[in-house]
Amino acid sequence: MSMEDNGSTARSAVRIRDVLVTPRDWTLWRQRPRLIAYCLLVESVALIGTILLARSPSPSEFALLGVLAVLGVVQAELGRQVERVRRRVNGTPHINMTSVWTFAGVLLLPPVLVTALVAVLYAHLTVRSWYRLHRVPAFRTVVNGSVVVLTCYAAHLVLTALGVSGMADALGRGWAGVGAILLTGLVYFVVNAVVILGALNLSSHSVRELFGGWGDNLVELATLCLGTLTALAMATLPALVLLVVPPLLILHRGVLVKQLEVAATRDEKTGLFNTVGWHTLATTELARAERTRQPTGVLMVDLDHFKRVNDTYGHLAGDAALKAVAEAISGAVRAYDSVGRFGGEEFVVLLPGIGEAAVVAVAERIRQAVAGLVVQVPTGDRQRTVTGLSVSIGVAMYPAAGTVVDRLLHAADTALYEAKHTGRNRVLTWR
Repeated sequence: MSMEDNGSTARSAVRIRDVLVTPRDWTLWRQRPRLIAYCLLVESVALIGTILLARSPSPSEFALLGVLAVLGVVQAELGRQVERVRRRVNGTPHINMTSVWTFAGVLLLPPVLVTALVAVLYAHLTVRSWYRLHRVPAFRTVVNGSVVVLTCYAAHLVLTALGVSGMADALGRGWAGVGAILLTGLVYFVVNAVVILGALNLSSHSVRELFGGWGDNLVELATLCLGTLTALAMATLPALVLLVVPPLLILHRGVLVKQLEVAATRDEKTGLFNTVGWHTLATTELARAERTRQPTGVLMVDLDHFKRVNDTYGHLAGDAALKAVAEAISGAVRAYDSVGRFGGEEFVVLLPGIGEAAVVAVAERIRQAVAGLVVQVPTGDRQRTVTGLSVSIGVAMYPAAGTVVDRLLHAADTALYEAKHTGRNRVLTWR
């Protein structure tokens, strides 16, 4: 072990010791009261559920626990290289594939051993993956594990209510057993999504942010399917369970590939399309407009006096303002319109299939939405409010202003320049 490794180990030991012996310094107590209450409630219910559902496991059940725990740890270790690349791409925390093993645990183990399985898997992830990410405090790991425990208990109660004791029992019940397993998986999927809502501010998140996109949910469903196959293998031919690991690793790598594709076309600060991504979509839309002879509008949107926001409140406030403006623009257009960040404080919008009057109406709607923004910005120990934002917007129409993307952008930029030099906070159309 190198001196650097020794130093890192020593620092880690100090941090762990501080967490264990100084509860008053826990990061949890610095969160908003609602989140504190949620964490304590979830952890308490998980603890009470463990006590109420506890029974003495058999030696064979302990053996199953050991196999699932080892497989979960091995899979996490084999996936660490993918995680390192993925985090470099978008900086998000660890992608959690543990549902494969925890759902298999629901179908094979008594609740108390499912809890032990969750504890082992999350402890391993904490030490090997999450602990190195300072933005993942310990309380989040604990509450995430508690949410998984509650999800497993809910799924277990469904099996119990249906009179099915596990995968082996379901195999002898034919289609009734299949239905019981499918319903258990559905409950696991829904409860896992719903329980976590208590930690979120529902009013400030979109449905997609609360429940994830189709891709996120399909990944979760895929892990539950693999969990079912894991339990099936363990209940029939245990050696076949090894065949679950390769497709799980491929699934994990597939998540990385998708995120690489998104990262190549998305702006990191706002989540909008970047210049390359927007230009590609715009080119495709203009080709379609040429075939269908439909009008198409392009908006160039510039945030007025953005430097003043940075100078007054700081660059973090500027980033928050950009994100708020991006959300306001996205909320003012149709789901299939293309919104991108053009650079700095400039945004571009492609509006296919509508005429000039409708395009100008959309631009006015964007202008009014931005004017009504109230952006809460953390500055030091207190929140500050940024208001009075405005945008100037240039409008260009296909085919009058041009038939290629660059020509339309130039026309919209010319109209934007005129809008800024005639008073700002207005919409002007290229003529």
